[in-house]
Amino acid sequence: MPSTTYPLKIQAIRSQGQQPRLYVSFPLALAAAIGLNPGDQVQWELLDRGELHLVRIHPPPPVAKRRKPHLESQS
Repeated sequence: MPSTTYPLKIQAIRSQGQQPRLYVSFPLALAAAIGLNPGDQVQWELLDRGELHLVRIHPPPPVAKRRKPHLESQS
């Protein structure tokens, strides 16, 4: 599978009297490509300081695409 990148910046939310919280946005095109929906549960998997994986807790079953039936030419 070819690699596709989605560059983004980490956002900081600063509420008065609280520690800043960091947010990562998820590009809609990527969410649509993998069928990610609001409310889906995910968790981060730390591989090393330069690589994180976002893991879906309950991924949906794969959807198989039907092949068109092969029509043999008639003689």
